[in-house]
Amino acid sequence: MQGNFLTIKRASELLEVTPLTLRNWDRNGKLSARRHPMSNYRIYLREDIERLVHDITAGSAPIKAKKRKPLKRKLVVRSE
Repeated sequence: MQGNFLTIKRASELLEVTPLTLRNWDRNGKLSARRHPMSNYRIYLREDIERLVHDITAGSAPIKAKKRKPLKRKLVVRSE
């Protein structure tokens, strides 16, 4: 099992992104993570990461930023 899976830290190093980016990709469905049965940590299949690295270097992996919702700000007026 050790050789087939990568930790989130090792996968982020191979992809040259932060672990937070991998968590976001997992949440958005861009890269699926599995969970370790004992610790419930995210783990990634080595083949999935290698395929993504190949696609990125070949220029065939479209990476689009998701549109963000505008922030809602609340104006608080205090009267004295």
